[in-house]
Amino acid sequence: MSTDTTTTGDATASPPTKPNLWRDSSFSAVLAGLIAVLVSYSGPLVIVLSAASAGGLTQAQTGSWVWAISIGSGLTCLGLSLYTRMPIITAWSTPGAALLVTSLGSYPYAEAVGAFVVTGVVITLVGVTGVFGRLMRRVPGAVVSAMLAGILFSFGTGVFTSVKTEPWTAGGVLLAYLLAKRFLPRYAVLVALVVGVGCAAATSRLHVHIDTFEFARPEWTTPHFSVPALIGIAVPLLVATLASQNAPGMGVLAASGYAPNDRVLIGSTGAMSTLLAPFGSHAVNLAAITAAICTGPEAHHDPRRRYVAGVSCGVFYLVVGMFGSTLVALFAGLPTELVAAVAGVALFGALANGLTGAMADDEHREAAMITFLATASGVTMWGIGSAFWGLIAGVLAHVVLSARPVSRRGWRP
Repeated sequence: MSTDTTTTGDATASPPTKPNLWRDSSFSAVLAGLIAVLVSYSGPLVIVLSAASAGGLTQAQTGSWVWAISIGSGLTCLGLSLYTRMPIITAWSTPGAALLVTSLGSYPYAEAVGAFVVTGVVITLVGVTGVFGRLMRRVPGAVVSAMLAGILFSFGTGVFTSVKTEPWTAGGVLLAYLLAKRFLPRYAVLVALVVGVGCAAATSRLHVHIDTFEFARPEWTTPHFSVPALIGIAVPLLVATLASQNAPGMGVLAASGYAPNDRVLIGSTGAMSTLLAPFGSHAVNLAAITAAICTGPEAHHDPRRRYVAGVSCGVFYLVVGMFGSTLVALFAGLPTELVAAVAGVALFGALANGLTGAMADDEHREAAMITFLATASGVTMWGIGSAFWGLIAGVLAHVVLSARPVSRRGWRP
């Protein structure tokens, strides 16, 4: 693994070389992948478990669901990061799981699985045809950066709200990060994590109880297709996944300076969702928040070597997926304040980059500000999160503010 401590944000600072996973590996990138997985299992997974409980799923079906979304996320992270040499971070659809909390119990589980299959097929088609990418490319870069900053804003402030409720643990994380950032910048997040765990243990805030390690057992459910389930589950799940997950996910990559192939990314995650739907996977998609942990400078100062964070994230997903509920219990035992504080400091760099990109261009500054405020507001309408509405608000503001007359008969954006 590399131990180079040179710090520069310029991707062209050194001549390009042929990618080599071992040579490109760095401790900071591997750690970024681990933190991304930690954040995924300590928060969004709770929503999946709540949906499973509301839907009356058996323990075996719930375990299979966790296995499917973990394996799906792991394989796509690993495969796409190696293929594209970009830090491609995927996850399960958190907004999709949230809507299933209220809708899953209204349909037989086999019909819900049928709706998952249809959702995956449609997302695959939307991806491989390039429709999704063409829409995203029409959005100004400043608006995309502002959306990223808005998504991450609550995580930045979460560090300080955690200090209020758990001053020793969260305060220790913040202080350790600042000191390490001054003297050991490559290992600042690791130092913050270690100190935070130590503070939580010292104050008796760790509640990790693991009796035995058991391999997960996937369970097949034959899909049944019904019109009510397609309308009640597939349609809202499709919209929530594309608008609240894939759109911000593409935006995070673009704001970090990458130019991913949307056909490959959206098509691959849609195909993986389809394949694993009979085992319970409701949707695998591009991540946004956890992606920012791996696409920013904290993962590595050289953007060309951050793909290792995506590989690392995929490997950790696969490990957790293999052991299922056993390792989920480990993540769930960490204090919420510790997870919030570590995630927040890990995202400081990405948040700063997002704000810089949003405000750098005078022409798009006001539209970017509107995007940031709408996204950071956390507003949710019709089950679709604020990242989508912030994007829509910013695009509308850009169109209105940039429109110029071309004749007496109309205006041109």
